[in-house]
Amino acid sequence: MTIVPVPRVGVIVVAAGSGTRLGAGGPKALVGLDGRSILHHALERVFAAPAAQVVVVAPAGREGDALTEVLATAGDRRDLVGVVTGGPTRQESVAAGLAALWADVEVVLVHDAARALTPPVVFERVIDAISAGAPAAIPVVPVVDTIKRVEGAEIVAAVDRSELAAAQTPQGFRRDVLDAAYDSATADFTDDAALVAAAGHEVAAVAGDALAFKVTTPDDLDRARALVAEHPSPRPAGTARLAAPHASPRVGIGTDVHAFGGEGALWLAGIEWPGEPALSGHSDGDAVAHAVVDALLAAAGLGDIGMHFGTDKPEYAGAHAAVFLARTRAILGEAGWRIGNVSVQFQANRPRFAARRAEAEAALSSALGGAPVSVSATTTDGLGFTGQGEGVAAYAVALIEPA
Repeated sequence: MTIVPVPRVGVIVVAAGSGTRLGAGGPKALVGLDGRSILHHALERVFAAPAAQVVVVAPAGREGDALTEVLATAGDRRDLVGVVTGGPTRQESVAAGLAALWADVEVVLVHDAARALTPPVVFERVIDAISAGAPAAIPVVPVVDTIKRVEGAEIVAAVDRSELAAAQTPQGFRRDVLDAAYDSATADFTDDAALVAAAGHEVAAVAGDALAFKVTTPDDLDRARALVAEHPSPRPAGTARLAAPHASPRVGIGTDVHAFGGEGALWLAGIEWPGEPALSGHSDGDAVAHAVVDALLAAAGLGDIGMHFGTDKPEYAGAHAAVFLARTRAILGEAGWRIGNVSVQFQANRPRFAARRAEAEAALSSALGGAPVSVSATTTDGLGFTGQGEGVAAYAVALIEPA
């Protein structure tokens, strides 16, 4: 087993913004640049920087989408990543990321996902400044425009731009300094450097980069899209896009339970059972298919069914096995895995399964792109809720392999 060293650096990637000014109709970090999202591009550069624990702060309800992007870009650093839910303000989102950092982390970088093209060398400069003794450091670029002080419609005076610089991210801090500043904060600040400065600490400046601009408006998005082709995404040496992190297969276990009492027909093991009582659930209650989903996601380390298909996802209300399994297969594929085989057993007194075993296995296998699925059924001799005819329990084991 490979032992992954614990890094002393943690990077909080803030990706919870609503993107109102961008006008894209959804969270800014998940808007596409070239068929891949802003967050995807930001993470490729984060993972090309020095090794760090990476915590992505995602929009509420979109944690599964963020996790997919994380695992599609992390390469052999997948053991160092995680996703948490953001808050209503940037400061609350960063606080959520701070709470998720390991105790061993000594240096914290806070980075806006919207600065998706920030070169990895900027991360290195910030880390070096903290390592050299600065309690805080931020990348800056000179202000090149002539700046005027304005009151209403009147220009009052010119401002000496030699004293000005535009702040960028990642902004870096000693862990103890940032933790203390957040613990004592009594107001919201525009960025973490302002919060730390208000707590009485000096903030060092390091060279930023023109590519580290923030995607805020439609014009910014157009600029980023034009630049992506000119500046290919960097990746850690030895990794390929969407490459699986290990050379060996992985195994996952999944379980699911649903009670009888739903509306309509029974759907189980990917097929309809006319005349049988339906199972209750957010979707169709197919415990067999749901156990398979959980086993596959567990094998890949991609969360669980609640994260990707939970009750907060109305698009999956009433959905059948084919929808869940096809999407799960896609999630694994995006993360560099292919499905080897799945074995699942369910416990129930009804329906009688043997006569339709082949049909069920074919339906489940088809939804998984042809990966073999074996299904068995058993009763529990009248024991427990399944034996008493109250519901169905299913248990699945899945094998996945690097794509």
